[in-house]
Amino acid sequence: MFRRIGEIVVRHPVWTIVAWVIAAVAIVATAPTLPSTSDESSFLPSSYESIQAAKLQEDAFPSAFTPSAIALYQRTDGAKLTKADLKDVDRITRELGGKHIDQVQKVVPGQPSTDGKFTTTLVQMDSKNAGQPKQADAAKVLRTDVKQLTKGTDLEARLGGSAAQALDQQDSSKRGQALIGIGTFLIILVTLLIIFRAPILAVLPLLVIGLVSTLANGLIAYATKLFDLQANSSISSILIVVLFGVGTDYFLFLMFRYRERLRAGDESKEAMINAVGRVGEAIASAAGAVVIAFLALSLSTLGFLKQMGPALAIAVAATLFAGLTLIPAVVSLIGPKVFWPSKSWQREPENARFAALGRGVRNRPALTVIVSGLVLVVLSLGTFGYKATFDLASGSMPKTKESMVVQDSMMHAYSAGAAAPTDVYLSSTDNSPLDKAGFTAYADKLAAVDGVDGAKLSQVSKDGTTADFTVTLKYEASTDKAITTVGDVRDVAHSDAPDGSKAVVGGMSSIYKDINAAVNHDYRTVFPVAALLIMVILGLLLRSVVAPLYLMASVGLGFGATLGATVWIFQDGAGHSGLMFMLPVIMYLFVVAIGTDYNILMIARLREEAREGRSPREAAGEALRHAGPTVAAAGFILAATFATMMLAGNALLTEMGFAVSFGIAVAAFVMAMFFTPSLTALIGHAAWWPGHGDRAAEAAPAGHPETLTPARRAEETDREDRDDREPVVDEQAEPRAR
Repeated sequence: MFRRIGEIVVRHPVWTIVAWVIAAVAIVATAPTLPSTSDESSFLPSSYESIQAAKLQEDAFPSAFTPSAIALYQRTDGAKLTKADLKDVDRITRELGGKHIDQVQKVVPGQPSTDGKFTTTLVQMDSKNAGQPKQADAAKVLRTDVKQLTKGTDLEARLGGSAAQALDQQDSSKRGQALIGIGTFLIILVTLLIIFRAPILAVLPLLVIGLVSTLANGLIAYATKLFDLQANSSISSILIVVLFGVGTDYFLFLMFRYRERLRAGDESKEAMINAVGRVGEAIASAAGAVVIAFLALSLSTLGFLKQMGPALAIAVAATLFAGLTLIPAVVSLIGPKVFWPSKSWQREPENARFAALGRGVRNRPALTVIVSGLVLVVLSLGTFGYKATFDLASGSMPKTKESMVVQDSMMHAYSAGAAAPTDVYLSSTDNSPLDKAGFTAYADKLAAVDGVDGAKLSQVSKDGTTADFTVTLKYEASTDKAITTVGDVRDVAHSDAPDGSKAVVGGMSSIYKDINAAVNHDYRTVFPVAALLIMVILGLLLRSVVAPLYLMASVGLGFGATLGATVWIFQDGAGHSGLMFMLPVIMYLFVVAIGTDYNILMIARLREEAREGRSPREAAGEALRHAGPTVAAAGFILAATFATMMLAGNALLTEMGFAVSFGIAVAAFVMAMFFTPSLTALIGHAAWWPGHGDRAAEAAPAGHPETLTPARRAEETDREDRDDREPVVDEQAEPRAR
């Protein structure tokens, strides 16, 4: 099948390229705008208590005041506010309300801090558009206006709150995307120049993947709108890395095999057809594992991950299709000139490093398994210290952003939980008015919960069937202590609700607690489903039941090592209170899916060597000798590409960039090169049970000319002549078409 694909695109390269360009233009021109939200509550389904509380608030208190933006004032000299300062704040508040800014429904004065150095203006916006870009635009106008209105006074003002955080997150995301894009471009360009010493080959994948990127983004926008999914600005940054990183990997696999066929004497177009035919199954299987893993995110209960999964799956599928059609078409038009001005493509370079590594694996597989496995186990110990943090806003931007400065200032000037209080909604079960006589006692019970700074009745609905109790915690909303406390508040609110009533608890801490529960659900659902589906792909590719089991076990060990290293570096080393809550899920999928790619390439090459009559140990050594350079080059580029996410300057992408790049490095340089081939050598023929995937196709002796193609016979003869010399990128780890 893959050879047939190669024949079609190579025989009709111009039409293939034209079809891609037309499809990209049509999709980009008609695709809807990709929606985005920074509202954490939108990531949860309606079955969670925090979402039920938000719905109850909307129904019972449609005009309830919940600030979306907070203007925080203090004197420029840091002294206590004077009466004149407070008058200026009142004036500014009135004038802001009189501007009738879009989305702004109400502007009211807030309470001064207990030390008298701070006071606030509270701004309510349309709750139906919470987290949407239009409220970020409103925050931008508010920020400009409030600074303008403080001119000529002794005050300085900063704008915080959820709308301002969305604005700062948006700006930070644009800057991060630019840095990631530039870093990715330079890493791929420089690395490909070093590998091929050919400017055309260095630039070509960037141009091709750029075209694929525009098409993929259009398809993602269609899917997001069609399935009513949520989007987050961080997804765009991840997409850049996935498209260019994975796309470059597939480009390398194809070009190495194309160069191999040219060296074997194939005519240019025939070389590309053979390359697609031989490498196609491995690339398709590797991409299939990634797509399946990403689609498993659709089972997540979090809207952010539910959207990310299909988006990344679409991106990888588009990259796969380009790798099997667009890249072969373009390269077949250019021919061997694609390697200009280098002449190295005409001969196999000499190097003994991977030959030596291959001999080490062949001669001491048990020692190699023990040493590499011990490294993974030791790193995995760090997972026991893992803690999660749930503040997606502060994790998505630097602490120096204005909204983050406001949040930190309010935590010190007011009660830490004052910026995001918890609401307990008590509602009648039979639609009759609540008995107000028990409200004071109920509020006292809520206030008595350990970790609560205070509780009071805020309002009662017009029909008297719902009461809102505001509970202020002693801790900032996203901290572990706040999440634990809100769980205790829920217990008291539920158990002590007066007869004939029921309670639901809302607010940001309640949302974070539900997100924590949702993530734990995803651990139990997404992880095993992704692993099972990837094992099915491995089983179909390798025609084995045993090999997929230990391959997935090794990748799981790599995941543990990656998470452990990330915990040690960011929690223990950098002093982070915890890692972003979705990091383990994302890391698992990237490390498992992409890590499996390199295992696929190595184990497929090992099988190929075994089919030529070599013993399991000899096959493992030869697989590392010839596939090692390919895995090393691809692993380095992909790891370095993901590492560019650390340039974004926020905790979420910094942690994610390190974790995924480290995981890929472990997958390529520990698992695929040492652990997997050594373990396969030890298991021997049983690794391919119940099939015989490692047995020679013919009964002739190993390496006998009757079992080989003419090109392969020439390669074997050359190999015998240079037994002690090592080709750097002689061949790839993909299975050959039979």
